Amino acid sequence: MNHYPVWKNTLIVFFLFISALYALPNIYGSDLAIQISGTGDYVVQDQDVKNIKNSLEANEIDYKSMGLVDRRIMIRFEDSKSQLSSKALLKNTLSRNYVVALNLAPSIPQWLSNVGGKAMSLGLDLRGGVHFLLEVDMEAVVSMAIDRYYNELRTVLREDRLYKSIRKEGNLLVVSFKTENLKTEAKKLIKDKLSDLNIVEGSETDLQLSLEISSDAQSAAKSSALKQNITTLRNRVNELGVAEPIIQRQGSERIVVQLPGVQDTARAKEILGAVATLEFRLVDEKNDLQTAVQSGKIPVGSKLYKFKSGEPLLLKTAVIVTGENIVDAASSVDKDNSPMVSITLDNAGGRTMLDTTKEFLHHRMAVVYIENKVETIVEDGNTVKKRSKTQDIINAATIQGTFSNRFQITGLDSAREARNLALLLRAGSLSAPIEIIEERTIGPSLGADNIQKGLISVLVGFSLVLFFMGWRYRVFGLVANLALTLNLVTIVSILSMLQATLTLPGIAGIVLTVGMAVDANVLIFERIKEELQLNKNIQKAISSGYAKALLTIADANITTLIASLVLFSFGTGAVKGFAVTLSIGIITSMFTAIVVSRAVINLIYGGRKVEELAI
Repeated sequence: MNHYPVWKNTLIVFFLFISALYALPNIYGSDLAIQISGTGDYVVQDQDVKNIKNSLEANEIDYKSMGLVDRRIMIRFEDSKSQLSSKALLKNTLSRNYVVALNLAPSIPQWLSNVGGKAMSLGLDLRGGVHFLLEVDMEAVVSMAIDRYYNELRTVLREDRLYKSIRKEGNLLVVSFKTENLKTEAKKLIKDKLSDLNIVEGSETDLQLSLEISSDAQSAAKSSALKQNITTLRNRVNELGVAEPIIQRQGSERIVVQLPGVQDTARAKEILGAVATLEFRLVDEKNDLQTAVQSGKIPVGSKLYKFKSGEPLLLKTAVIVTGENIVDAASSVDKDNSPMVSITLDNAGGRTMLDTTKEFLHHRMAVVYIENKVETIVEDGNTVKKRSKTQDIINAATIQGTFSNRFQITGLDSAREARNLALLLRAGSLSAPIEIIEERTIGPSLGADNIQKGLISVLVGFSLVLFFMGWRYRVFGLVANLALTLNLVTIVSILSMLQATLTLPGIAGIVLTVGMAVDANVLIFERIKEELQLNKNIQKAISSGYAKALLTIADANITTLIASLVLFSFGTGAVKGFAVTLSIGIITSMFTAIVVSRAVINLIYGGRKVEELAI
């Protein structure tokens, strides 16, 4: 009785050893640092390290170490004063080819890193990072909806040849007719098949209709665009490798994006704000390019595009496949060591590409990169939104053989361009342009005060609990304190291994877990006391105390775990951070309070004759 087999004790010791090992990196902490990286295609070199070192030494700024790692210069400092003064200096002295950002550099020993040891990821409120407020261009959403209904309207009315012409005037579709009868038939057809289009009151003439998209349809299009953009942004952030980002809707037109630990704002803005896609078109080889350029008359069924170098090329207006058909994209290099992107299409896109390459074998096909941008500028004292659209030909190659789902895109300028293009294609295109209207970079030094206060709250609560348990339950209280300490170590190790983000609400979840872990031990010890009053056999009292308290402990913890899982499922940001630590803490506290404390009690009292319990 009250005796664990050797294998069970060994398993407990092994688990606790692993927990202590992977919690260890958090003791070493991080060094205050400055990260310097190149913008665009600029690559930081060894000469840059020398120049920066000379600049810091000339201004008598002390630093701990400096080195070039992963094409980034990392400078470590002993104190925040040196870090901040260095940032100000380098911001002023370095050119626009560099991004200077505050950072935290882990100081984990090499042997611990080799076994996979990592410190916990810290949230925006503890570590710093980037905060963006994005605004979706709803005018562009409505404009795209108008374009869609324009094509649908032409298709519907073309079957019976009902219309004379259809043109777009702002957010209106104006349809002209030859006769009144044709107009009447068209009105019935629009009402039946295009119910989202309404006739504008007071605009109707004898042989003309002005149509607008209904308010409900506009609201639905805007809401759909906002949701699609949020989904795409999540995919892009995941591709960036940001742990526990916050991406949520704010109002009807805005999106909040928080990226903990990200200091390279240029890279983040480049990926988040890009509205890019691809189009595959056949080259117009029948009409003369120079004639079209010089005369300005573009042949019917063709459109003039340009390479990035400015060289023009005639392409067919019919699109073979678009970025919507791309299911995967990966950057690599070809046999000539030039950057390329490997493309995988969906089934529909693959069939279309196969049919096209069969029919137009040995003809040229071009890849067009399309990007939409929106920015706010001031003109004549008024704030206006400027929209721009670039359509550049990436390459135009001859179809040498038939292919369908898988092929490669070459002709890219750099490996960075290939990586960015692959990332954007994997994550999907934004359904509408977005503009960054607010940007805040939160330095790691700002989170130091939050970390200090959070640690103080945990330590104070933990110390008070330790004192109470030792005073109230004596030896059993000391065992509970040991289990409680191991519980905290286990929570930290799991957070470190999972790389779950710790925030201030997460620290609150840990404090709550401490209370729940103590509650489990209190229930057990009080049950043992009751059994001692009913049964003088001490060994039976210990065994019955643990057995009878188990159901109550499980009931309390499981109900709390369900609540925390609901918070995690439906909550965002701070709520989700709280739910993560609480869920982990509930599981670990049950293990340490029931299994570990029982193992220690067994070692002290099990298998021997005991006259009195110190409880």
